[in-house]
Amino acid sequence: MAERSVQLVLHYDGSGFSGWQRQPEQRTVQGVMEAALERLCGAPVGVLGAGRTDAGVHARGQAAGVRVPERWTPSALRRALNAVLPPDVWVAAAHEMRATFHARYSAVARRYRYYVGTDEEADSPFRRRLEFAIRRPLDRGALDATAAGLLGEHGFRAFAVQGTAPPDDDHRCHVHVARWLDRPGGVVFEIEANRFLHHMVRFLVGTMLDIATGRRPQQDMAALLAAVDNRAVSPPAPAHALFLEAVVYPADLYLR
Repeated sequence: MAERSVQLVLHYDGSGFSGWQRQPEQRTVQGVMEAALERLCGAPVGVLGAGRTDAGVHARGQAAGVRVPERWTPSALRRALNAVLPPDVWVAAAHEMRATFHARYSAVARRYRYYVGTDEEADSPFRRRLEFAIRRPLDRGALDATAAGLLGEHGFRAFAVQGTAPPDDDHRCHVHVARWLDRPGGVVFEIEANRFLHHMVRFLVGTMLDIATGRRPQQDMAALLAAVDNRAVSPPAPAHALFLEAVVYPADLYLR
């Protein structure tokens, strides 16, 4: 049967999921997507994500690769999926891709944002599901300085869960963007890199917030980038304020 390769761009509220990856007896984004596609296509369809977001992490730009019968155009597939998916998952876009497209290995960059609330309203039930409320004053200069130090290529062994990468992995990532941005009611950390390690963004945010609130000295960030393990890193920031914002692919993989 002739097939079409399609990239699905997904939004999802991670609150009701045990992460992206399919797990027995657990509700996951991958599991929900595969159930919807099987319903539409009449046969199992594998869904490959660009990254495995953890339980509670949200997405506004998760990319998923699928191969579906050729009768499904990207626009028709998007409409049909949005008609059967639960309300906490939405297909924002669908693109036809070359047969060589691989949702994970073809990606050249991924971008995340982490939301921190600093005003009194951050404890509102309408915000606390999606923001991490900080009650201590933040040293804005320290936030900017620690973020700037992440730019370029570094080893991030100190900012990863030990044992989740292959033993021969050097844990090196090339960070293209790392910055704290002001927003109404707080700040947001934005980071884009060629790859991310398990819990990396949350370890980075937890450490930077500890520095910005005076819990640890600013020079700790450089020391952690040179560390060979994660024993000295701060606890990871909570998952509920983290969003996968976008996944970037080479333009020549898209069929216009």
